[in-house]
Amino acid sequence: MAFVFGFFPVIIFLGCLFLLDSFKLVKVGLLLVCLGWGLTSTGVAYVLNTGLANYFSLDFETLSRYVAPAVEEVIKAGMVFFLIARRQIGFMVDAAIYGFAIGTGFALAENTWYYWQLGADFNTILAVVRGFGTAIMHGGTMAICAIIVIEGVQRSSKLLISVTTGLLAAILIHALFNQFMVNPFIQTLLIIILLPLVFYFVFMISTNHLQKWLEVEFSNEVDMLRMIRKGYLKDSKAGNYLSSLKDHFEPEVLVDMYCYFSLYLELSIKAKRNLLLKESGIPVIIEPDVKDKLTEIKILRKMIGKAGEMALMPLVRMQHRELWKLNQLE
Repeated sequence: MAFVFGFFPVIIFLGCLFLLDSFKLVKVGLLLVCLGWGLTSTGVAYVLNTGLANYFSLDFETLSRYVAPAVEEVIKAGMVFFLIARRQIGFMVDAAIYGFAIGTGFALAENTWYYWQLGADFNTILAVVRGFGTAIMHGGTMAICAIIVIEGVQRSSKLLISVTTGLLAAILIHALFNQFMVNPFIQTLLIIILLPLVFYFVFMISTNHLQKWLEVEFSNEVDMLRMIRKGYLKDSKAGNYLSSLKDHFEPEVLVDMYCYFSLYLELSIKAKRNLLLKESGIPVIIEPDVKDKLTEIKILRKMIGKAGEMALMPLVRMQHRELWKLNQLE
């Protein structure tokens, strides 16, 4: 029974989060990578914590309350930052799930170590506190860190500020948890009650944002692509804006900018179409020429340069969410 309480709660919690992802933004392969990173980071954190404790002659209480939370959260967050940098995270929903998966891996490895070290002393009471409290706390801190960072990136905030804020939030929550200022059972109960509420509001807000983003942009992009293909773009505001650029760019560059804009619309529509199909439980459509078009748009982006890209920003804003969206086609 101790084994069940010590290991299964956090796994079940992660499974529930995965199932609640209605748009299926989370990739199973990356989810397993996050779990693996969490498992690995436990060993790395143990070595670093032990080294710091020996070097600075830290007692266990000081180490667990003030040093370990910072060391562990920084190591766990490395995978979050990597996924965001690689445009594999686009919304709060997938950020929360990937972050919680990292914490889950960390907690499973840590509880395994306690189970192995304590043997019969790893009783049901300790298992409940660690399984429902500490384990879910590990997942929750990293999920909150990931949410804060991705929201900062989406709002075009300075990356350093977003990363620092996310890390500090995770470290602070972890450190407060390790103070045990209240009874461990009450602390565990608070984690069980409050964290699902946090995830509920995060999922609700993120899903609303995603639906609005899909509905508004999808309709506008379909209309613009239709006008381009029928030759009516010149009569639109977008067409007038493109025409106004002819005094600032060479004709060859303007042609590349026009092709870039047209190809972006086509790929963006396909990416959003696949997201809508996923939400409806319908298999996504994979065209054989998509990879070639993704390569082509990267080439065109280089050809128009930073000046051309900035000039097209009123029409195409190649920021994190747009790059994440195109990555989904791969």
